[in-house]
Amino acid sequence: MKLGVSLYSYQQSHFFKELTLEDQIREVGENLPGADGIEIVDEMSLRYPDPGEDFVRQWHGWMERYGTVPVTMDVALDVLQFRDHVMSTEEAVERLERDIRLAKRLGFANVRVLSACPFDVMAGALPLAENLDIRLGKEIHQPMRLEGQQVSEIIEHIERTGTKHMGIVPDFGIFGFRPSEVLLAQYERRGAKAEASAASVDLSALLRSGSAPFDLSDIINHTAGNLRVAFKQFINDGTCVPEMKAVFSVLKAFAEERVPRPGELDYIVVAEAIMQSNTSLETMRDLAKHVISCHGKFNYMSEIPGRPGQYQDIAIDYKGAIGALVKGGFDGYINSEYEGQRYFQDRTRAEMMDEVDQVRRHHEMLRRLTGVGIPAEAQ
Repeated sequence: MKLGVSLYSYQQSHFFKELTLEDQIREVGENLPGADGIEIVDEMSLRYPDPGEDFVRQWHGWMERYGTVPVTMDVALDVLQFRDHVMSTEEAVERLERDIRLAKRLGFANVRVLSACPFDVMAGALPLAENLDIRLGKEIHQPMRLEGQQVSEIIEHIERTGTKHMGIVPDFGIFGFRPSEVLLAQYERRGAKAEASAASVDLSALLRSGSAPFDLSDIINHTAGNLRVAFKQFINDGTCVPEMKAVFSVLKAFAEERVPRPGELDYIVVAEAIMQSNTSLETMRDLAKHVISCHGKFNYMSEIPGRPGQYQDIAIDYKGAIGALVKGGFDGYINSEYEGQRYFQDRTRAEMMDEVDQVRRHHEMLRRLTGVGIPAEAQ
């Protein structure tokens, strides 16, 4: 197994112009023992869609100078980029093909598409990916599960065609089992009741154990963003698409039982419980051979009580997920992806999280769980 960083982790420092792209690469190469992998979001890190030949030469120079490796380039799919129509499947394929060519110029081995990218678009661009020896991976992001159609259609295509250039990019958020403490703290700063946070954690535990008062199977193919918007509408006017109604009705009742005089924000906090995928570790083990790379998602690394200098994300089952990947024979990259800074953006700059420190803490945990970067005699 190998370790790296998605430079998306440094988005806040990038935005405030505190870390240049070279600074971010240097941090990975010089300050994270055992790590050399670089993952980028193209439109964040580059002058997209064509950064120019001078930049390409500079990029390869940085890789050599800091001993880093281009692992995965993350690409989006702005289907509304045209002023007069929604992008067609053919146009989407053309854009993905352009991104594949850019990834090749920069030396990336993989291109990650968003979880919402239609399978037909991936399949349409696959011949070029095969020709250029670039692997296409779809991000599997909470509340999606590994057991859903968006994974099965990829696996079926691989088994039918034998392609080596398509797979999945699991986001470790799918192994989350409760809302992050920093997310709940932000909700409470906005006025949510502490009882709502407690109810969300309790419901998450019920869902994980299989004893919740509803089944999430009808809604697992929806994105977390869509579920949040839909539940807010349901709270306000009682309407939603049919497959969501049963879950939303029981969820609303659960909140009203646990939270005194719940307001809109309290309902929303309780609903964070249904954003947990609770995906199967056994499925992860079985699908490990189809994993292109992994997003090591985390939202806050806190020190483990009684173990100074050792850290954990209390909301994500890292030990279980890494163990499943090891058992499945995965030997690719886990790239840290810090997203917790968004839960501090209601505060002053001085109170916001230090992204560099959070990623360093994350790599302490990854080294400890994987053994990567730790001398044999110290293991």
